Amino acid sequence: MNKLMFFSLWAVATSLLPVDLNSSNAKISHKESKTIETEHIDPTRSLYEELQLSKILKWEAFEQAMQGYGKLSPKNKDIITIIDFTLPSTDKRMYVIDLKNKKLLYHNIVSHGRNSGEKFATAFSNRHGSYQSSLGFYTTAGTYQGGNGYSLRLNGLEKGINDQALARAIVIHGADYCSENVIRSTGRLGRSYGCPALPRELNKPIINTIKNGSLMFIYAGNKDYLASTKLIKLNPVLPNPTMIAEHTDEIKKDNKAVLN
Repeated sequence: MNKLMFFSLWAVATSLLPVDLNSSNAKISHKESKTIETEHIDPTRSLYEELQLSKILKWEAFEQAMQGYGKLSPKNKDIITIIDFTLPSTDKRMYVIDLKNKKLLYHNIVSHGRNSGEKFATAFSNRHGSYQSSLGFYTTAGTYQGGNGYSLRLNGLEKGINDQALARAIVIHGADYCSENVIRSTGRLGRSYGCPALPRELNKPIINTIKNGSLMFIYAGNKDYLASTKLIKLNPVLPNPTMIAEHTDEIKKDNKAVLN
């Protein structure tokens, strides 16, 4: 009888002892909790930070470019070009990024269309004869020698937004009016007929880097474009932190790593 009472008291006492944080159950819960945290890391944000773009390229421009990149699956997946027309033409607003090696290759000035605006590009068109820039996603095609020298054809990928790019002869080319000297003398860059024109000295190396199937995205934070494009989803639904915490608590109780 005394032995039975002793074992009963021992069982009650041990059940009241604190949980051993080094126990196998505790280790499993900790591992599963870390797994949940890892699952919800934003890879686009991580890439943006790894490229150290925060001081020179708006997050919104990069995030929207990567949304389109994910949906379009370009032939040349290693390179993406972003042009940010929310910046004045006096700023470096073209970014050529090596996604494979996670490196910014070029950051330079670029001209917009003459009827898109003076120092800032504020008006955009897909219409022939508009002399305006077009927004959205393009893929680069082949090169040729034209009136503006070595040039790169662009295929507009968005119907009604920029799909007339080839017919309008919207190409990448070099131009004397796209230079730091012009900025110093006039307070802005010269403007094109709608083409993203480059400084003469950068034209050939940039074209040779991005030609043959890489993606280009021209960003302007434009409401009309964002209402029309099918490639960008604003404010994507992200996991609710409260729900994640609740799931984590449940996993700690049940030792099951299950998320719906």
